[in-house]
Amino acid sequence: MPETVHVVVQYGGRDLAGVIRGDESWSAAAKRLAATMSGEPAALDLSGTDKRFVVDPDLRVGLRSMTRGDLPDVARWRAADHVNRWWSDDGSPDLATVTEKYGPHIDGTTPTRMWVVEANGRSVGFVQDYRLSDYPDFALLTPDPEAIGVDYAIGEEAWVGKGLGSRMLWAWLLRTRHRFPDAATFFAAPDHRNLASLRVLEKVGFTQGTWFDEPQSDGSSATVVGCTLDVRRVLG
Repeated sequence: MPETVHVVVQYGGRDLAGVIRGDESWSAAAKRLAATMSGEPAALDLSGTDKRFVVDPDLRVGLRSMTRGDLPDVARWRAADHVNRWWSDDGSPDLATVTEKYGPHIDGTTPTRMWVVEANGRSVGFVQDYRLSDYPDFALLTPDPEAIGVDYAIGEEAWVGKGLGSRMLWAWLLRTRHRFPDAATFFAAPDHRNLASLRVLEKVGFTQGTWFDEPQSDGSSATVVGCTLDVRRVLG
């Protein structure tokens, strides 16, 4: 007999609870429960037995395509200690290096796409994504070379620890589900020491898998944790 999976949608001071039906995705079940609420449910914590979502009309989180006009913000974010610690392999955070690194992604001349995260209309961080198979050396280290890979950073330190990480990744998941309807899995590989990032991934439905060493630009390697999201189960 299939295991019963419960879903809970938090709205204001109350919870609405129900059971996920048959092959219904976690997201679809949350939307069904939240049909009468003024807002869309976003993942709150999908790592436990109960799949918890939240509807919060006061926090609007979305993604837009990055432009070259965003690069000064990206350079400032990259220079912040809480970001540069994990992004140093992308080179110096000075504007010239950041422009050289990310400009081609913005222009569409590489397989990677760049997005700016907005919270209540203000730019607060960035996301980049790509199909793993477009980077064969990296894809060989992963369980599904056709997965869509993602890297992300909260740039504004004032938003760190405020629950933005799961909200921005959820916004990315929904957008990417439509951009890549054939993708069965999404993939991220944070440094094994980046416990905050690993926790955020768990909260939006990723599961941890194999640890592996990822080569770095300086010839060293970083031990990362492969994390995979089952698109159909979580998003439908």
